[in-house]
Amino acid sequence: MFKDVAFGQYYPSNSAVHKLDARIKLILTLVYIIGIFFVKSYFGFMLTATLLIIIIIAAKLPMASVLRSVRGILLLVVLTSIINLFMIKDGDILVQWKIFVITKNGVHTTIKMVLRLVLLISGASLLALTTTPVELADGLESLMRPLSLIKVPVRDIAMIMSIALRFIPTLFDETNKIVSAQKARGASLDTGNIFARIKALVPVLIPLFVSSFRRADELAFAMDARCYNATDKRTKMKKPKIKFSDVLAAFVVLSFFTVILLERYYFPSVGINIDAMIFGGLL
Repeated sequence: MFKDVAFGQYYPSNSAVHKLDARIKLILTLVYIIGIFFVKSYFGFMLTATLLIIIIIAAKLPMASVLRSVRGILLLVVLTSIINLFMIKDGDILVQWKIFVITKNGVHTTIKMVLRLVLLISGASLLALTTTPVELADGLESLMRPLSLIKVPVRDIAMIMSIALRFIPTLFDETNKIVSAQKARGASLDTGNIFARIKALVPVLIPLFVSSFRRADELAFAMDARCYNATDKRTKMKKPKIKFSDVLAAFVVLSFFTVILLERYYFPSVGINIDAMIFGGLL
C-alpha cells in the first residue's frame, strides 16, 4: 500500500549534493519552489526540468526514486487536469461534444499545471532524498536560531521534526507489515466501494496507532534514561560550515530564479517571446 512512498526516504550516496550544507539546501529548495510558481511558459518549465535533471545526476540518484514521489499525488494530478481541461472555455475550440468543450487555452493550462505539480513534488523530494533527518533538523535549528530571541523553543521544534522525519519510513514499513498480515488472514482491503474500503482500514489503523504509541513510549524512556534535554548547553559533533560547493550551488539556483523572473517580466516588455521562438506554431 505504501511501498511507493518516497517522502522521508533518505538515499545514501557520496555525491556532491549530499555533502552540501543542510541550511543551504533548505534555502535553495525554498527558492526553487517559489521559482516554479513564477514559471508561466514552456521555456520556463524546460529550464526547471533541466535544472532538476542536472541535480539528480549530480546527486547520483536513480530517476525511479525521484519519480516515485509523484505517484503519491497522481490522483490529484488526474482530477485537477480533468477539471482544468473542461472548465476553461476561453480560446479556440478544439473539441466539442454536447456540454463538454475543450479549448486550446484549456489544454495549455492543463499541461502547465501538470508540469508544475510534477516538478514541484520531484524537486522538493530531493531534499529528503539527499539529506538525513538529523542534518535537516540541525539545519532548521540553525536557520531558526534568531527566533530564540523571542523565546521560541527552537531546539525543541528541531528535535520534534527530526523524530517525525526519522519515523515516517518506519511507520510506512509498519503499515505494510500490518496490511500484509491482515490480507494473510483473509481481509479484503482493495475491493468494494469507498465506504467498504474505509471500514476495512480500521483493522489496520488500530494496530498502527498502538504500535506508534509503543514506539513513542520506548523512545521517551530511552531519551529520559540518557538524561536528554534540549538546553542551550548541548554541543554538536559536526559543526556546519559553508564551503565553495555551497556557494556554487547557491549561484546556480539563484541564476535559475533570475532567468525565470526575467523571462516572466522583462522579456515580454521588450517584445521577446521565447516560447514562440522555440515552439513556433505549436502554441
